[in-house]
Amino acid sequence: MKNLTMKTTGFLIALVIMAATLTSCKSGPKDEVVKAAIETALLSNSHISDAVVTVEKGVATVSGQVPDDATKADIDKTIAGISGVKSVVNNLTVVPETQNVPVAATDVLTNAVKDATKDYPTVIATVNDGVITLKGEIQKTNLQKLMMALNALKPKKVDNSQLVIK
Repeated sequence: MKNLTMKTTGFLIALVIMAATLTSCKSGPKDEVVKAAIETALLSNSHISDAVVTVEKGVATVSGQVPDDATKADIDKTIAGISGVKSVVNNLTVVPETQNVPVAATDVLTNAVKDATKDYPTVIATVNDGVITLKGEIQKTNLQKLMMALNALKPKKVDNSQLVIK
């Protein structure tokens, strides 16, 4: 009788171990492995910034910012195709990339040059790509004052080679 109880107990233990093994095999890859695969896939997409990925029981949740809906859909599809992902919760926010339109620095410089040269009616100043070009005539005594005022505006260069100094 004791022998039969030991055999039954051994059989039950073996059955429990097999059930646990089969259950763990059916669950697929571990969430950490799936998360790493998703993060690796997202690294290849330069359009997503500050991506946060979580995976729980095969449900992948992703959040971050993307420039458009097409990128959001593409990332959703990419994540869904990764082994071990049962479903995707896509919390990506569409934030269009803004084109940095430079403030018209030339216009700002042009206006400042106009202001600096207003007391010298015989001097014509033009600004092109940050370079101030002076033409016309100026008294030698006024040149230094004008040059100091123009250099204070921090242009790339002040070209006075076409300026007649009297």
